[in-house]
Amino acid sequence: MTTSSSERGVSLGMPGLPAPAYPDDVRARLETDARELIARYPDSRSALLPLLHLVQSEEGHVTRTGMQFCADMLDLTTAEVTAVATFYTMYRRKPSGDYQVGVCTNTLCAVMGGDAIFEELQEHLGVGNGETTDDGKVTLEHIECNAACDFAPVVMVNWEFFDNQTPASAKRLVDDLRSGLPVEPTRGARLCTFKETARILAGFPDERPGAVEEGGSAGPASLVGLRLARGETAPARVVHPRTQEPEEQQPSDQAIEEGE
Repeated sequence: MTTSSSERGVSLGMPGLPAPAYPDDVRARLETDARELIARYPDSRSALLPLLHLVQSEEGHVTRTGMQFCADMLDLTTAEVTAVATFYTMYRRKPSGDYQVGVCTNTLCAVMGGDAIFEELQEHLGVGNGETTDDGKVTLEHIECNAACDFAPVVMVNWEFFDNQTPASAKRLVDDLRSGLPVEPTRGARLCTFKETARILAGFPDERPGAVEEGGSAGPASLVGLRLARGETAPARVVHPRTQEPEEQQPSDQAIEEGE
């Protein structure tokens, strides 16, 4: 016995319409930027990832129009472009907010409170995973490891670090973002919008005065192993039961950095 396509829940409707084109002025501007990016690679198709960031910087997510543009510029099929755009989670497939707030829920961050932060932010903002607040300011999502386990739990806003978060501090963070108040990452450059971030990730310079000098770096906790490898060893720390103090305290990160 066979079942019809409708019984299987399969739609065989009309094919989708072609993607709408960018306005002429927008396409001309994007083509200029795209040619600059493509010229950096010996094989033009290697420019696909930065081109996807470029079109994402235009509309805040990768649209069918953006994928068609990438295909045209690189002489690829839209299927080839779609396969890449849907593989990487850094490319959004639907409209997103000015600030992409990602809560790490991988193992260590989850154990240290990441799951609780994510659950409370969902309730506080009234959105689910991958959804955007009604004011268009914040898109919330849980994300995989961001290689900042020594600062767990970590929240990222447009890929800038906010370390050692708690549910309370994370709620203050998103409230400040929605209110337009200044927000400073724990490490790295000051925040810009998601569209601006996408353009920087495409490979264009950050033209904000002083932003490059503010660029991200490893925090002190991440550098301990490097300092030990350089011979900047700290005195041995003898650990006693929790009711007692160690015989010799480790120096502070600042002392290690200064070579004391």
